[in-house]
Amino acid sequence: MRDGTPSTWDFGHRLRHLRVRSGLSQELLSHASGVSVRALADMERGRTRGPQRRTVQALADALGLDGDEAANLEKSAALGRPRPRTSPVPAGGGPLALPRDIQDFTARGPALARLLELAQDADPGLPVVTVITGQPGLGKTTFAVHAAHRLAPHFPDGQFALDLHGMDPEPTTPRDALARLLGALGVADAAIPPGTDDRAGLWRSLAGERRLLLLLDNAADESQVGPLLPGSGPSLTLVTSRHALAGLESVHRTDLALLRREEAVQLLTRIIGPERVRAEAQAARDLADLCGHLPLAVRIAGQRLLSRPHERLSKLVTRLGAEGQRLDGLQAGNLRVRAAFALSYRQLAPQSRTLLRRAALAAGADFSPATAALLAGLSHDEAVACAEELTDAGLLQSDAAAERYHFHDLLRLYAAEQIEAEDGPEIRDAALDRAASWTLRRATTAALHFDADHERAVPQGDPDPDTAPTGREEARAWLEAERAQWLAALRRAHGTGRHRQVLETAVAMHWFSDLNQHWEQWVEVFRLSADSARLLGSRREEAVHLNYLAWAHNSCTHDTRAALASADAALAAARECRDALQEGWALGYGAGALQRQGRMQEAEERLREGAQRLATEKSSQGRLAELTLLNTLGTLLRETGRAAEALDLHQRSERICHAGVPGRTERVITLYLAVTRLHIGNDLAALGRWYEAETPLRQALSALEAAQVPAWAERTRLHLGQTLAALGHPEARTTLRTARDALAALRSPLQDEATEALAALDDTGAATA
Repeated sequence: MRDGTPSTWDFGHRLRHLRVRSGLSQELLSHASGVSVRALADMERGRTRGPQRRTVQALADALGLDGDEAANLEKSAALGRPRPRTSPVPAGGGPLALPRDIQDFTARGPALARLLELAQDADPGLPVVTVITGQPGLGKTTFAVHAAHRLAPHFPDGQFALDLHGMDPEPTTPRDALARLLGALGVADAAIPPGTDDRAGLWRSLAGERRLLLLLDNAADESQVGPLLPGSGPSLTLVTSRHALAGLESVHRTDLALLRREEAVQLLTRIIGPERVRAEAQAARDLADLCGHLPLAVRIAGQRLLSRPHERLSKLVTRLGAEGQRLDGLQAGNLRVRAAFALSYRQLAPQSRTLLRRAALAAGADFSPATAALLAGLSHDEAVACAEELTDAGLLQSDAAAERYHFHDLLRLYAAEQIEAEDGPEIRDAALDRAASWTLRRATTAALHFDADHERAVPQGDPDPDTAPTGREEARAWLEAERAQWLAALRRAHGTGRHRQVLETAVAMHWFSDLNQHWEQWVEVFRLSADSARLLGSRREEAVHLNYLAWAHNSCTHDTRAALASADAALAAARECRDALQEGWALGYGAGALQRQGRMQEAEERLREGAQRLATEKSSQGRLAELTLLNTLGTLLRETGRAAEALDLHQRSERICHAGVPGRTERVITLYLAVTRLHIGNDLAALGRWYEAETPLRQALSALEAAQVPAWAERTRLHLGQTLAALGHPEARTTLRTARDALAALRSPLQDEATEALAALDDTGAATA
């Protein structure tokens, strides 16, 4: 032969010769061909003597073989492929023949590889069963059919596919399914026993003698599948189901996931061709996203575009971009996303149907059983049971760590349609009001755990005290997990005129918000509460909440113009009702905005006026407000080159903290003292007194970390890192790097300052630890 390979060599010898000749290791050939290293090793050892045509072609392409060499390789593979046995079993045809494989099958490589390994490594006496599950539209049947065709050479005694009609009103009974399987094995109708158990026994006896591949598609439940599974022998059974079939024992599981974005685009490309995708690459990616990376939806979009060769992808993107039209747009002929969801929906028990559609009203990416129970009008235990049923049916996905659930985007749209069809606006609104009222009551009570004005008191008013968060850690966890829910509840309360509840919630959130300045939604919270106060006609409360809003603009979104406008409005309201405390806060927040705008003289004037106004206040709130303004004034003085004056002012604030504020706990004073020490450290650094600056900055960082105030703690870490860098301290780089990453996570503009400080270290080569 031209390549010097004897014609009598079998496939394994030939493959190894060609690989060595090409200078490739098994690993390199695996990478180039897509055939696993394990499969290559089995071929070369002769364990696999006749791989299928597509595998041989992939190897030939990777080895760079010409036409004659590739043909010879295929001939040697063909000689090793199993021949059909002389038996009544039709290996490739007959009444239960495998459905047609699709040519544009995409992705699922790891799942296919696992099935191939199962087939190759199976114990000859133990049949292998794998259950393929996943939500509607993931392509379970398509995957199973494709896998069956790939696995077919390993099962020369027959490959059978049986649709069990699990989603039909009357699924196939085990008795009827067994009759069809026995018939496919050549058993005459007259010889098939009448009873299900006898049929199952005969099936197991015959199947145990053969190397069979069995595809049981669309299974309803375990009781339907169990009698159909071979009990012994070298067979492989693939079971697809929309249900988890958790009761089946000793089975492997293949849980299909959504496609990755690039895989969804690849599927679209294979359907409509690479030219159209290359011409509108971004539209293709947008289309994949609008389809939620769900294979069925991507296929429908592709088939629709294929039938309209001159239609632009961007046109379909525009249509699907409107949520109300998305499910209408995802249909092509008899392929419809809505129909796939409806099949599963109709199978559900009434309570589970109610929970599925009402859960679509929940805000945010996921929801808890408590929220679902409120929306559906069920008890907590009933909601958990329904949510688990929906998870088993592939209609909800559960969180890996917490008791929370989420929808696929398209399924949420379908569920929302069912609300309109089955519930109507009155029931929907009642569900939303019920959930909003309960959620705001819990949110208010949880937030009061952080209220410095009532720190020693146990918060009262939770709608379900038995399940209420106890202590700060549980309260924080609930407020974080349910952030989208209580914010949506606040919007609804405002929109339906429950303004007093809006104010109560916002006031309770005030101290908690200060611990989470990186949450941008505080602007919306306090905008709603300020508007509620206005609508209630309370100028004093309006001043309070406009001040909260000014703080949020300053500290959370860094919008100085909006902060100044809110502070000025708060100042006007406070002066109208002669509220010195709110007047002082308004002057302080306005000064903070002016300072960030570089209007230092105006800011200083406001701060001095505010501090003077608050000096007359005898309340503990007034003393804390005065401390805040003094610290802010000191910062302004330092930034305008008057660090010595700033240090004097901040040391005055430190003395106030040490003296204590009547009515305030040690924890609150410790927090104010930490912020004051941060300022003192920065004053000393500005004066070039670096060694003295290090201690107060470390003290401040320790206290702020203990108080779990990340916005202030990371700001302090940045300034400590800058001081350590000036000292040439070995911790400088690590400190600055930690600060930079944390500030970036908090979306703080100070991250740029941290990046610049690190760059300066790189330039000097200092502090290399």
